[in-house]
This record gives sequence, structure tokens and C-alpha cells, in this order.
Amino acid sequence: MFILKRQDVEISSIPHPKREQPMPVLHYQGQTFRLISVFKASQEEEARALWRELTDGRGKACVLLEEPDRYSIWGKIRLDQLGSDTDVHSKTGVFIQASILLLQAVYLEIEDFLGSKQAALFEKDITEVLRQKQLPQASSPEAVKYLLNEDPLDTTSLPSWQENHVITLLQELHKLGKTYFGNANFAHPVVDRLQDLPEGERSMFISWLNQSPMSKLWQ
Repeated sequence: MFILKRQDVEISSIPHPKREQPMPVLHYQGQTFRLISVFKASQEEEARALWRELTDGRGKACVLLEEPDRYSIWGKIRLDQLGSDTDVHSKTGVFIQASILLLQAVYLEIEDFLGSKQAALFEKDITEVLRQKQLPQASSPEAVKYLLNEDPLDTTSLPSWQENHVITLLQELHKLGKTYFGNANFAHPVVDRLQDLPEGERSMFISWLNQSPMSKLWQ
């Protein structure tokens, strides 16, 4: 959509609809954008690749902001709809949010306990697995990087998955996690990794999980 410089835009913050910390927003020509991802100045190629993935591959309205010390990607939002998006209350929408939170939690735990090199290898491995499984909007390196860094509580950024896609992600994530950690202890308790979800939505997901084939994997 746009590639902009810092002097072209105004950046401020607003209350996050579901979290305590404020949410940075970018204003440009009467339009408002929320922060999606940040890259170092040396990562121009990666930033542009993700920006193209979101705009060309997924049809998102995004801004790529070029600053002296970093690149950042911002996705368009409507302030009047913020926090009132009905998709968040749909069953499948909650499952998608929860599965992405679990993906991000495993990724961060690998980085914390095994180091950044292993985290980078995990990112490559999960990218290849999701490419083979042809998971919608998750089969390219840029798309997976987006999943690992996006805010799943922002329903405008969720991939268009069905329940079977969520099951596929959870199955493959468990296989990879077991490989990296050497056992399945990382997979429970799930509820600890879903604290960002509202209680009702968290309970909905846990209830579904306990009745699904995933119950033996994720507890």
C-alpha cells in the first residue's frame, strides 16, 4: 500500500481493547494503522518481504514505515470497530486465536530455554511443515513470521482458517515441540499460555480441546 518516512506520519497511542498496556497507532491522511511488526535497520529485505506478503498475498492494507534505526509494518484499522469486532466471539475465531497464542508461546520458550539459534531453526521447521500441509495464509516464511509476531487478539489480523486447520497446526506444533524439548512436558498446562484470552473464550477453547483428538497431546 504505502512506503512512508517518519516525517510523513503521526504516531500516538490509544488504550488496547483487551490489554492494560497502550497500543501504538499511526495516522496518515485520515487513516489509522496499528503496529504489526518491527525490524532492525539491517533487516530491510525481511521487512519488505513481509510487507509484500501482507499487501499482495493477503490483501491487507498496510504501511511500511522507514526510519533511520528500524523498519516497521502497520495494518489499517477502524477505531470505531476496535474492540467490538464480532469475529472474536465466533467459536472458530477463538480457536484460531488460542492456537496462535500456543504457537507463539512454544516459540518463545524455545528461545528462552534453548537459545536464539534454536528458535530460528524452529521458525524454519514450522514454516516447512505448514508449507507441506498447505495451511492457508501460513505457507511462506513471511506469513509464518507474521504469525509468530502478530497480536492474535486483533481479530482483523487473523488468518482465514477452519477448525481442521487449527487441528493441523496443533498436531504439527506438538510434534515439533516434542522434538526440540525432548519430551511432551512443554504441552501442559495449556491454560498458562492463554492468559491473554478473556476467561470465557479461554474456557471455550479448553472445553473444545478436551473433547477433541488434541486432548491427549495438549493438557
